[in-house]
Amino acid sequence: MKPLTGQLEDAVPRKRVGAAARAALAGQPGDAMSHAVFRTMSGTDATLERFAWLGDGLAAAVWHRSTPEAFTEYRQPGHHTLSCYLGGGYEVEREGLPGQYGAPQRLCSLPDWHESEWVVRGQLRMLHVYFMPEHFTQRAVAELDREPRELTLQDKTYFENQRLVQLCGDLLQQPWDDADQLLRANEITHEALSELLQSQSMTKPGLRLRGGLAPLVRRRLHEYIEAHLDQNITLGMLAQLACMSEFHLARMFRISFGMPPSAWIAARRIERARGLLRAGRLPLQQVAQACGYADLSHFTHRFTAAVGAPPGRYASSPAQQLATRYSAQCYRALAHDLSWRARGLPRWRSIGSCLINGRLPCPGSFVCSYPCWRCWHGAPTCRVRPLIRR
Repeated sequence: MKPLTGQLEDAVPRKRVGAAARAALAGQPGDAMSHAVFRTMSGTDATLERFAWLGDGLAAAVWHRSTPEAFTEYRQPGHHTLSCYLGGGYEVEREGLPGQYGAPQRLCSLPDWHESEWVVRGQLRMLHVYFMPEHFTQRAVAELDREPRELTLQDKTYFENQRLVQLCGDLLQQPWDDADQLLRANEITHEALSELLQSQSMTKPGLRLRGGLAPLVRRRLHEYIEAHLDQNITLGMLAQLACMSEFHLARMFRISFGMPPSAWIAARRIERARGLLRAGRLPLQQVAQACGYADLSHFTHRFTAAVGAPPGRYASSPAQQLATRYSAQCYRALAHDLSWRARGLPRWRSIGSCLINGRLPCPGSFVCSYPCWRCWHGAPTCRVRPLIRR
């Protein structure tokens, strides 16, 4: 793809783009500017503070806007947008929703099919995450036991979700400069998409499903693939499991899973590899074997093509090492606790393992100044054993 440089110069006046954002945009693939919301904002008096192309068809931008009064329109942009207000926005409202105004930590989900008009007044700073519909729904089979074609993002204005706000804050604090930092930003964004899928997805209006696999067969195939990723999986094996011909299965599989069997299996292997590398407990050769790759060279080639970094660098990046040991919230709590310890004040200690942030293991005797019941995540997502005062 051709670079964005000339297109960017025409689309966004230099005086309204920060130096770092311009440098990030200049070398990006041409389809980065295909984001209709981005182009709409480029035509306003908003200033682009930061921008990053995060890989996997994901992008993030931080915008600042100050205007007495202006109107902004979105018309079926063709991609999804998550918007998180960072500051101001107290007089920003959407046409058709009188009396509802923005504020810091309020969120908007704007699906690819939506149309909206906004009245913007005063100061506004916000984070936008742009992603394509297929990147949002392709995880539906694994996370919701639903078909990707069933779901879309809700058109929702000014809702609250602490987990999404926290992930947006993590993304904002994360530098977007080098490859290792972008890897961590990519991981944070994928976590946000998972939360968004579980909390803000909806069945497509007026949908009538035709063709595809029966739910029981789809579930059986998914479970079989997950259990045999370390082995060779052929179309014939899946066809036998589904009791249909290879040709018929390939066609029905693509309808229900959103991609051919080979692409789905390859994507699940990459996802498993990322999880094993984040855990950091296995050498690369064993990770390759656990994910069904013939050898380390084959694994390195496929992983690099999918993620944008070789597995060795992915596993050894400072961001991944930190994420493996502590979630961002655990790390902040640890730093806070160490400052308490220096002053001789009481602190708390958790015994056991912790799954804060989804899949991030705790080192086992993590010192934290906050008991589990006061954790930002709340009890449902924190499985630390009872805390003991020391």
